Amino acid sequence: MQSSKGRRKVGSTAAGAGIDSAEKLDELLISSAICNGEDLGPFVRKTFGTGKPETLLHHLKFFARSKESEIEEVCKAHYQDFIHAVDDLKSLLSDVESLKSALSDSNSKLQSVAAPLLSSLDSLVEAQTVSKNVDLAIGAVTHCVRVMELVSRANQHLQSGNFYMALKCVDSIESDFMDKTPSSTLKRMLENRIPAIRSYVERKVNKEFGDWLVEIRVVSRNLGQLAIGEASAARQREEELRIKQRQAEEQSRLSLRDCVYALNEEEDDEFGSGPDSSDAGSSGGGLLGFDLTPLYRAYHIHQTLSLEDSFKKYYFDNRDLQLTSDFQVSTMTPFLESHQTFFAQIAGFFIVEDRVLRTGGGLISKQQVESLWDTAVIKMCTVLEDQFSRMQTANHLLLIKDYVSLLGVSLRRYGYAVDSLLEVLSKHRDKYHELLLSDCRKQITEALSADKFEQMLMKKEYEYSMNVLSFQLQTSDIVPAFPYIAPFSTTVPDCCRIVRSFIEDSVSFMSHGGQLDFYDVVKKYLDRLLGDVLDEALLKLINSSVHGVSQAMQVAANMAVFERACDFFFRHAAQLSGVPLRMAERGRRHFPLTKSQNAAEDTLSGMLKKKIDGFMTLIENVNWTSDDIPQGGNEYMNEVLIYLETLVSTAQQILPAKVLKRVLRDVLAHISEKIVGTLCGDLVKRLSMAAIKGLDVDIQLLDSFTENLTPLLTDKEAREMKKAFIEIRQMITLLLSSHPENFVNPVIRERSYNALDYRKVATVSEKFRDPSDSIFGTFGTRGSRQNPKNKSLDALIKRLKDVS
Repeated sequence: MQSSKGRRKVGSTAAGAGIDSAEKLDELLISSAICNGEDLGPFVRKTFGTGKPETLLHHLKFFARSKESEIEEVCKAHYQDFIHAVDDLKSLLSDVESLKSALSDSNSKLQSVAAPLLSSLDSLVEAQTVSKNVDLAIGAVTHCVRVMELVSRANQHLQSGNFYMALKCVDSIESDFMDKTPSSTLKRMLENRIPAIRSYVERKVNKEFGDWLVEIRVVSRNLGQLAIGEASAARQREEELRIKQRQAEEQSRLSLRDCVYALNEEEDDEFGSGPDSSDAGSSGGGLLGFDLTPLYRAYHIHQTLSLEDSFKKYYFDNRDLQLTSDFQVSTMTPFLESHQTFFAQIAGFFIVEDRVLRTGGGLISKQQVESLWDTAVIKMCTVLEDQFSRMQTANHLLLIKDYVSLLGVSLRRYGYAVDSLLEVLSKHRDKYHELLLSDCRKQITEALSADKFEQMLMKKEYEYSMNVLSFQLQTSDIVPAFPYIAPFSTTVPDCCRIVRSFIEDSVSFMSHGGQLDFYDVVKKYLDRLLGDVLDEALLKLINSSVHGVSQAMQVAANMAVFERACDFFFRHAAQLSGVPLRMAERGRRHFPLTKSQNAAEDTLSGMLKKKIDGFMTLIENVNWTSDDIPQGGNEYMNEVLIYLETLVSTAQQILPAKVLKRVLRDVLAHISEKIVGTLCGDLVKRLSMAAIKGLDVDIQLLDSFTENLTPLLTDKEAREMKKAFIEIRQMITLLLSSHPENFVNPVIRERSYNALDYRKVATVSEKFRDPSDSIFGTFGTRGSRQNPKNKSLDALIKRLKDVS
């Protein structure tokens, strides 16, 4: 029992020792935290968290008691220093008293000495104040005098209209003198009058600008007309130069040894108003000079008034309104009469704006000018579309188109885009040519209806040049003697003039329109004019108005001349279109008047055939069973030959050789057909050998007639001409042959009788076969031998009947 108690006691002592060490640790930590100025919150929370705040209070009180001794030691140390400081202050007080008495003595001495000086100083200060006041008064008067001088100068500038200098004086007064003006009355006056002066200047300048806006409209119209006139003159000079070059090319082409060379002429730039023709700072120049001084003066004044932006807007708005009013097309005046004024006004407007853009110092921007131009292009295109849709006269379209193209040339010099305008012109190309074709159709109809089908008489050389040389209708370079009778009638030069005018109008419409290569278009419409209009008109004339051989011969002669004229038309179109002649000749088509040419020759041939038919009626008088051969040919053939010889002698003076050859060949073929037709017809019942030989004599006479055409025909052409009556020639040769049955031999027939029809041969052979001795020989008795020729004919007829 005692041992256990003793152990518990020891344990209790150990526990107490542990508690003391923990409390000392907490005390050290708290002490350290207080010394270091740390937060005591964790300790407080911990204490209250354990529910023993007394421990913390105990530690804090213990800490406070531990610091009291330290505080006492510090206080003792500082108390000694304080005692020493008090002693020092006491000794300092005695020194101050002695200093005070010394200063009092010095002050008494100083006042006694400085009293006279102070009175003199007061007099000096008063004198200086008076002097300063006088100086201020003089400065104020001088300032006011300078102000009044500027005011007087400003008034003089205002009276003389020199507003810029007046404003500079006003600005100088306001910036340099206004705030420094000593006179309140003068200052109030300036404050009231300066805004009034600026307002007055602004009104005067705006009035001058308004007058300029009114005047510039008239100037713009004249300016546009002058610019377009200059463009027209420049175009005319280019045309004259091209004509000279074409003439040189023609002469060079005709004679390589006598070549003529044309130099490219330097064209003087007389168009003085171009964008590069005048100084950028000038207000006008060249032939198109115009005064922009009022505009630039107003702009400068508004810049001086710090109203630059408002004036720019005011200027653009007014010019926009002017342009809008320029777009108004008068309904009281036909557009054909007013179109020049309409387009000239717009052209002048943009010439002015280009000058303002380049020399106005930013008064208007490039974007604003382009905006105005875009608006103008749209309006002009609309007006052109509307007016072109109403026009029904080709010449009216051409006049307006030419003027618009000149407008484009004029404004393109200033950098304006005119492609939209040119597109409108190109769009109406077909309508223009349709109207032009319609006009030409009427003119050609009138020209043809006035034709008297007589050869044209020219008494003077200028008539020959105007009607022959100008269309290259001459067949020789030698000028004939006058009076000269042309092989054609008045229809040819009249129609040539119409066609040439059509070509020139077509080229005029197509050129200067942005399209470089337009020859194919001109050629297409020229083909239509010749093939559809002229050819149809000539065909109608031939079918309705030609009633005699002389008229038909004249029309046929005209057609031959038209063939040369058509070559000239295509060359002329190529030259005007700027296409080399070799290219035009290489792409040339066939003769476009083929239908009317064939109709004219067919009509002439038909009439000649009717005349021949009248003489061929005499063939009824031929005795086809006669035993006598007519020595001089049959009567009908002599009459036909007399007519043919008369015809040739007359036709040679009118018809070209190639036309006469075609007509004669057709007539001779008709004679051959009539003879063969007579032999095959019911008129001839029987044929004798003498009749066949008489026909042979007739054909020989035709051969002689053909051979007598040697001046007209070459040997080859004469042989070709004889083929016209080859059918009757082969028929006679077959009937006179000893072996007519050779006709059925394909080889011999192809070589000698290729023009014969076997049915006609059978018919004529049947008529030629006759049992009489006078024709086929003598048949003595039943047992006599048959004539071999008659036997051959019988065999031929039998074979032909088998074939049929």
